[in-house]
Amino acid sequence: MWSFEFCFVLTYFVVLCILSIYGAHRFVMATLYRIHKKDIPKPDGQFEVLPPVTIQLPMFNEKYVVERLINAVVCIRYPKDKLQIQVLDDSTDETQEIARNAVAKKAEEGFNIVYIHRENRSGYKAGALDEGLKTATGEFVAVFDADFIPQPDFLEKTVPFFVNEKVGMVQVRWEHINREFNTLTRTQSVLLDGHFVIEHTARNRSGRFFNFNGTAGIWRKSTIGDAGGWQHDTITEDLDLSYRAQSKGWHFIYINEVTTPAELPVEMIAFKTQQHRWAKGSIQVAKKILPGLLKSKLPFKVKTEAVMHLTSNVCYILMVILSLMMPLTVTYRVRISWMASLWVDLIMFICASFSVMMFYLLAQKEARKQSFWYRLCYLPVVMSLGIGLSINNCRAVLEALFNYKTGFVRTPKYGVQKAGDNWKMVKYGFKLNWQPWVETAMGIYFIWGIIHAYSIGAYVSVPFLCAFCAGYLYVGLGTFFGRSGLFSKKKPLDVVA
Repeated sequence: MWSFEFCFVLTYFVVLCILSIYGAHRFVMATLYRIHKKDIPKPDGQFEVLPPVTIQLPMFNEKYVVERLINAVVCIRYPKDKLQIQVLDDSTDETQEIARNAVAKKAEEGFNIVYIHRENRSGYKAGALDEGLKTATGEFVAVFDADFIPQPDFLEKTVPFFVNEKVGMVQVRWEHINREFNTLTRTQSVLLDGHFVIEHTARNRSGRFFNFNGTAGIWRKSTIGDAGGWQHDTITEDLDLSYRAQSKGWHFIYINEVTTPAELPVEMIAFKTQQHRWAKGSIQVAKKILPGLLKSKLPFKVKTEAVMHLTSNVCYILMVILSLMMPLTVTYRVRISWMASLWVDLIMFICASFSVMMFYLLAQKEARKQSFWYRLCYLPVVMSLGIGLSINNCRAVLEALFNYKTGFVRTPKYGVQKAGDNWKMVKYGFKLNWQPWVETAMGIYFIWGIIHAYSIGAYVSVPFLCAFCAGYLYVGLGTFFGRSGLFSKKKPLDVVA
């Protein structure tokens, strides 16, 4: 009969093998990017008469950035008589007054701009966008979240693609106005560059599905209706609508060469909230979309990539299991004389980690003009942050799998653009939950694992144990010592709902 230790170690290898498959998928994405990066999409022509366009600005309690957004949107180059701007404000605080005044001022300057306020936040952002569509006069509808600063040439670069009547949506790349603000924003920018520069380009140009990111994109209005409209049975309405529309035969365009700047979260707890929403929403969409998509007549490459894309966050459950097992596995291998199998760990970790490291190095090489060594120095932080998010995102995935309902918790922005900007006493904040305690405890658990592995001569395991330890402590202690955390001297005035 197999011993408990043998079964334990075998389970550990199965988990590690599955994670390696998802890690290797990054290599596939990087390869597809290299093959197709020069296949830059071009419009089929130009409109003889420019079509009417509506720009929607959904927001909720964004007092620090609402004026910045409106001022940027009215600078977009497009005939005033063909452009409608909708400020879709669900706010419950002074954002209402700020937005109303800004809209009134721009209306006096001759812009077709309207303010729409809902007392009931039904459907959250999806509900607001749907409400705006009822009075939208544009044939095409662009969307910008409150933390974005669209460039003046946004419509000039995107609208011509709709000359092709099969094109339903055009997405541009996110850029980051406060990338250099702190370590967290630098690390986030690396993660997002991987998603936008590599994944979006690879998927779109190789004929696979990719998704509208909720902002910095423009839709054909009829595409939204044909795909079933904005629905709010998931908390990632953008991902949901994207798959429904492409399954209907609509073509999407991704323009990696055009960017729209945005503000990144500057505190750990805000970043975790954002990641929780994205992770949970992707699993909700997977449950909703994949059964029908897999039964469809879509190409095999579309189906397989959809599975990898929509289910990738399940890896966070496996990461938590792996984290709990890793230090104990070293001990059990000593007991069953499997110390040599530590080299198998090394090979599998290298296979998974190398593909991820190459993926992000390539993204930075393509998106930035920095030296190789500058790009390389952030990779350990990127890897550790991904590990440290495991508890947070595992919870999100489990909530989605078991249909646990939560509201749409938006990520507040503070108008932070450069180092030195004061944000610590802004109004919006978060309440702490149990997660940072568990994350910190996991970090301490790995400290024990490092000491124990070293004491029994399992030196091959020590670097990996250190990476997990650093990740959990960075995220856990980063939450505690953030502005909204337990050890913050001053509390924010309000809590995000």
